Amino acid sequence: MEFEVRHLRVLCAIADHGSLHRAARQLGLAQPSLSTQLRRIEHALGGQLFLRTRTGCRPTPLGHAVLSRARPLVAELAALVTETRAAAARATGGPHLRIGATASRALPGWLRRLRTRVPRTEPTLQMDVSANSLLHMVATGRLDMAFVHEVEGSPLRIPPGLCLRVLVEREPQFVSLAVDHPAAARPEVRLADLAGDRWMVDSTVDGEWDAVCRVLRGAGIEPAMLHGDYLTAYSLAATGEVVTVSQPTARPRSDLAIRPLQGDPIGVRLLLTARSEAELDNGYAELEDAYWEAARQAPAYREWLERSGTVRASHVPRSPRKRPVGVGP
Repeated sequence: MEFEVRHLRVLCAIADHGSLHRAARQLGLAQPSLSTQLRRIEHALGGQLFLRTRTGCRPTPLGHAVLSRARPLVAELAALVTETRAAAARATGGPHLRIGATASRALPGWLRRLRTRVPRTEPTLQMDVSANSLLHMVATGRLDMAFVHEVEGSPLRIPPGLCLRVLVEREPQFVSLAVDHPAAARPEVRLADLAGDRWMVDSTVDGEWDAVCRVLRGAGIEPAMLHGDYLTAYSLAATGEVVTVSQPTARPRSDLAIRPLQGDPIGVRLLLTARSEAELDNGYAELEDAYWEAARQAPAYREWLERSGTVRASHVPRSPRKRPVGVGP
């Protein structure tokens, strides 16, 4: 087998994620294909590079030696590609911004603002449910910046050298349920009101499954948990089959109610990441404006923000007779 840089990326991904399954997802490969590649790499190099156990993969001494040489090569190639693409973009008359993101209602407004600002920026978008995968793509030069959420209690693995800027320190997560669910009549839903419900959670979202289980069990509820992506979860929630967590910026539908959870037991931190502060400056203001626009358009979140007084008054419109919201952190 002729050895190539892509094989070095495979080894770095397995070491970074500690798991063939997670590395395969980050690389966009099927796990059997990644396992086959690893065996071929090990055969070409003449020794075992990773120990496979029930809990994951860890490098052997030979693996550590190979990785110590592989990482600088992969990083240097990523820098070469990034700098060349930037130069090509300048030569063709305009900057291109490669953005990664987990799901958010702020994305359409963010992209629109980037395209209409002066000078115009043409963004591309890479979506992924895994914030850790997006951070890795920024660190290796495949993305310029990523807008991600960090689930409370499950810290993200921040690669060395990345710069972070916090958009929201703690965004409460709401619940989506059928409009005829008894708890939907309340302005806030108690976890006890959902003790008999099945929950559907996307376990591929970093930290989310653990967070929901931890919160429910902390409330004395042994949840009936189903795996599923959130598009499916919202469809089933509308029919009363399940309830599911929801970003507060989600908009209600005629068959689906979005409600805060009493006490806000589930929270996430919203972050913009890039390799430099200058790159963060190239997209943060537009993202901030887009996020608060989405917040204003979500009735349940707008009301929550007005009650809590945790954001600047200019962010959330109020009816004329209400007192101003105080300045928050």
